[in-house]
Amino acid sequence: MKSILYYILLLLICTSCKNQSPTNVFTPVAVTNMGIFEIQNPIVQDTILYYNNFKSNYVDQRNLEIWLPQGYPLTNVDYKLLYMHDGQNVFNKSTSNYGKAWEIDEKMDSLSIINAIQPTIVVTTWSHPKKRMNEYMPQQPKELTQSKFAKSELKKKTGYDQLYSDQYLKFVTEEVLPFINANFQVSEEPKDNIIMGSSMGGLISLYAMIEYPNTFGNAGCFSTHWPVPYLGEAFIESLPETIPQAKNHRIYFDYGTETLDKEYEPYQKRVDSMFLHKGYTGINYKSLKFEGHEHDENYWRRRVAPSLVFLLN
Repeated sequence: MKSILYYILLLLICTSCKNQSPTNVFTPVAVTNMGIFEIQNPIVQDTILYYNNFKSNYVDQRNLEIWLPQGYPLTNVDYKLLYMHDGQNVFNKSTSNYGKAWEIDEKMDSLSIINAIQPTIVVTTWSHPKKRMNEYMPQQPKELTQSKFAKSELKKKTGYDQLYSDQYLKFVTEEVLPFINANFQVSEEPKDNIIMGSSMGGLISLYAMIEYPNTFGNAGCFSTHWPVPYLGEAFIESLPETIPQAKNHRIYFDYGTETLDKEYEPYQKRVDSMFLHKGYTGINYKSLKFEGHEHDENYWRRRVAPSLVFLLN
């Protein structure tokens, strides 16, 4: 009976694991919303843990995926944490919205083998199929995003008259991160927490670092979608007052020159000047232009490795 209960609990905790070594042992120690466990034996190959319908008090439930590197858990190592948005597009083409994926697990493997990055766990949550824009658009400045005009425009564009980015970040910081900290061998130092995304995911990554500077020390913003009608311009204008102190943070921006990305350069140059004025330098700030790159996962996959080295080293 004990053996049967063990495997039932294991199935509840981890619905499936990619490339999992048969020698890995998962030992449940308690049960919470999604289950708590510890991994006793080191992972020989990298592993992805899948949690379907992770519940939240702030946003609609969604899938959570966690990538564990080879050799996890190394003794006396507090792993860095890379949190990524749009999790359905991060690891697997089969779950991607467009049949394209970042394939971050392969990039992390390659960089780890040559010691280009420090030991890191990758955590992703899937975006909501209908509320992505509402959850990823920063609620800054507050008085503007809550105005009647903003609500009316949002209703026309998305079907919802509210922004939910503050609630989404509470979901990340008050529910997902505590779950990760309780169950995995990760550092809780801001300098070891990186948040990353593309397009609207770039906006919410920057906003996360602004709103939670003592949680996220680093942010990666790919093809940041600045030209959101009405709201995007207001967010940019508010940045000089809200950008966190340079000495404690590191940030990466980039953009291409084709499809949606061809609109981004003038916005990005304005943002660059704001960060430079705030004291950011080449040591903790990167903003790169990629000629011919388009606005999709194939191009983000091609240029993500250098950003990982910058943010995880």
